[in-house]
Amino acid sequence: MTFDVVAIGNALVDSEFSLSQDELQQVGLTYGNMTLADETAQQALFDGLQKQGVTLAKQSGGGSAANSMVAFGCLGGQAFYHCRVGDDELGKFYLADLANCGVQTDPAFAISAEGQTGSCAVLVTPDGERTMQTHLGASSCIDESNVKFDVLTGAKWLYLEGYLAMSPSVSDALDKLHQTARQAGAKIAVSFADPAVVKFAKDGLEKMLAKGVDAIFCNHEEATLFAQADGNADPINALIKYSELVVITNSDKPTTIAVRGNNGIEEYQVDIVPVQSVIDTNGAGDNYAGAFLYGLSQDYSLTDCGKLAATVAARIVSQFGSRLTSTDYQAIKNSL
Repeated sequence: MTFDVVAIGNALVDSEFSLSQDELQQVGLTYGNMTLADETAQQALFDGLQKQGVTLAKQSGGGSAANSMVAFGCLGGQAFYHCRVGDDELGKFYLADLANCGVQTDPAFAISAEGQTGSCAVLVTPDGERTMQTHLGASSCIDESNVKFDVLTGAKWLYLEGYLAMSPSVSDALDKLHQTARQAGAKIAVSFADPAVVKFAKDGLEKMLAKGVDAIFCNHEEATLFAQADGNADPINALIKYSELVVITNSDKPTTIAVRGNNGIEEYQVDIVPVQSVIDTNGAGDNYAGAFLYGLSQDYSLTDCGKLAATVAARIVSQFGSRLTSTDYQAIKNSL
């Protein structure tokens, strides 16, 4: 089979909790950001939530690039996902969940006999903002043994998750994926995924971008942090040197789409889709990138890609959880 997009990223089972700002402060996490933790710290967080009477609201497959691929696959694209899970019940659940969403994996490459499947505690406050603590588990050791390079043959896109900048074990695999994608004629997209990636793993992120990519997806905070670290006041100028296309979302403000061409940089503004109430922002950026990439794979105009992505993201933030049903994704596509 030929795939529209081949992706690589962390494999995490999301455990979502709804809690107050006071309860969030009690567990000591940085509001709105992602924090990496070891197994002991992750268990301590779950225990602390239980002591406060905060109960689990939802458990589902997660991971930034995986969420993007679910959106891509449910909209009608052919997607393959590389990841690393443990040989445990959570790992089996995770791969089956992707399969149910139309995203292909290869268990022979994904399942590791060592380590447990990664987990992410997603803490959602009443304003809809998500604060996360992640125990990467088996994902922290993802490497070339988990990558099936030949699936890039005939692929349109290679999609890289920014969180991988925090995983030294995957560095060689990313280099080889970049080379293989170029040889196969596939374009390359990178999603920054979280401000923490830019704050704590900028060198790794720059390495992912250094050889040139074709699309960058990030939000305004991530773009600003990246630019400021380079002493650049303009995020567009800081990013466009790495990529021909830069897509910067900005919460409830229009998305900026910048394209580098022969006549300089062209910029477009695509409005968001208003929502009555923001319930949960977890996965909004992932879904935006996945839907936008689907549009690109189907030769949509940039503004139509933005409209599709904005509509999908609006539906995501209006519910609890980082993914829609296949029926919902299809309904959105058909409505446009």
